[in-house]
Amino acid sequence: MHKQAEIVKRLNGICAQILPYLSQEHQQQVLAAIERAKQVTPPEMNSIIRVRRFSPQQQLQHLSHHAPGIPLTPHPSGLSLGAGGSGLLALTGALGVSAHLASKDERNHLDPEHLRGQAKERVNRTETVSTVLGHAVVVFECTVLLPSSLFPLLQPLLPLPLPSPALRSPMSVPPGSYPAHFGVVSHAGLNGELASPGGFGGALTLSPQISAAANAYSRSPMVAYDSRSHLRAPGLSSSLPGSSGGKPAYSFHVSADGQMQPVPFPPDALLGPGIPRHARQIHSLNHGEVVCAVTISASARHVYTGGKGCVKVWDISQPGTKSPMAQLDCLNRDNYIRSCKILPDGRTLIVGGEASTLSIWDLATPTPRIKAELTSSAPACYALAISPDNKVCFSCCSDGNIVVWDLHNQTLVRQFQGHTDGASCIDISNDGTKLWTGGLDNTVRCWDLREGRQLQQHDFTSQIFSLGYCPTGEWLAVGMESSNVEVLHVSKPDKYQLHLHESCVLSLKFAYCGKWFVSTGKDNLLNAWRTPYGASIFQSKESSSVLSCDVSPDDKYIVTGSGDKKATVYEVVY
Repeated sequence: MHKQAEIVKRLNGICAQILPYLSQEHQQQVLAAIERAKQVTPPEMNSIIRVRRFSPQQQLQHLSHHAPGIPLTPHPSGLSLGAGGSGLLALTGALGVSAHLASKDERNHLDPEHLRGQAKERVNRTETVSTVLGHAVVVFECTVLLPSSLFPLLQPLLPLPLPSPALRSPMSVPPGSYPAHFGVVSHAGLNGELASPGGFGGALTLSPQISAAANAYSRSPMVAYDSRSHLRAPGLSSSLPGSSGGKPAYSFHVSADGQMQPVPFPPDALLGPGIPRHARQIHSLNHGEVVCAVTISASARHVYTGGKGCVKVWDISQPGTKSPMAQLDCLNRDNYIRSCKILPDGRTLIVGGEASTLSIWDLATPTPRIKAELTSSAPACYALAISPDNKVCFSCCSDGNIVVWDLHNQTLVRQFQGHTDGASCIDISNDGTKLWTGGLDNTVRCWDLREGRQLQQHDFTSQIFSLGYCPTGEWLAVGMESSNVEVLHVSKPDKYQLHLHESCVLSLKFAYCGKWFVSTGKDNLLNAWRTPYGASIFQSKESSSVLSCDVSPDDKYIVTGSGDKKATVYEVVY
């Protein structure tokens, strides 16, 4: 379902960008065609796909037989859509016709009559656009007023890569599966601002409607919001509906009735005290196994990285090549650590993972040792949280239960039951009265720690892989399997939906000042966002899936753990 949801999201965005440029009559035709798409039959689907194999003349002949009013009926979801997955979403009719038009324009380029009439020529082109919506194809005919010379510019931008397959658990990410160069991009622009035109450099000037549609298809893995005006097409900053520039918006406000509107960021969204300018990599910690868990000490001197069967301790207070100062063997040798938390005094580390036992480590002794083990009935722990008074530990279990542990007496105090699948992530309010948990059952739940009962439940259409509660306000950020980040107000229906990740959002952490938060994903990205509306502060591209993250209590450092068997330490620059 992740593939289909991503396809629907992107193509709906494209339709929304193009629709305002059609006449009222053709807008109605398009909307009617989208409704008909829900009833498409397998033979009609295959007929549309076969168009790509024809010559331009054959395409025009074939498309002329598709009247807008053809009856469409449902088809099975398992229908094969033909070969060539990466090109599946190309606008099949438009591709063929634009190639034909391009060759005609090239032939006429030096014709005097053509040159004299080019300035005022606007050509009505009837194009058949085939759009995949989930498992359906919508075919609609519309007349678009565009210069014919712009059609060939669309052709290389139309194919839309399919998203990566969805994960079934937060950690089922193959190491090293997303090789790429490391980089950090600072986002000086606001919601919807246009980046430099990707594959074309800065030489082309596109019409607003073409730029909007093309950018929706061609978003690169690293989305930089470049404020260099010489790369921007004139007039784009105010001409497009729903964004402040030519690039489709990535942050949306969602009202109580589900209506989504692009967020107009305030002028000081990326300015002011406590808002980072960017982050720079200062250490690479070669753990040797996939790093599924990381934490940083209150003093920001030590980093703890959890991999297969052990936690390694690193001193990051000095520059230079790093080697671990200690190795804490936990659980079983072949089982991954899924979470580790250090108490503020730096003397106690709690470790959980693919075992029914939590390990409590005494770090104050010359040689760290296990001072207690806490055993539950669940086969694995996915996440841990510590109460503000450091007396209680909360464990998210693979059976869906939330286990409450008394750290002083090392006893099980209570279990919160509600999640119908694994509880994957957890955070606690600053006053220690409420607990927030996310699950693989597509729900986020709020628990009253004083009364021991569930207070709220938020249902989603995606598994929840990560969440964080804002330390200074009533906002909860949630990372989804679907690639979305949603920021919910805990007492009002308001929420924001953020769309910069290209795949599952695997970890999320608020800065202690509450003004920003970071999220990481299977797309190799570390994103920093403004609270609550999600203006992009900076973005880092790592060389593999980024599975875990933490922020130091002074908000000066970020540490991430990744699939390429290392942790990365960033210094936050203000």
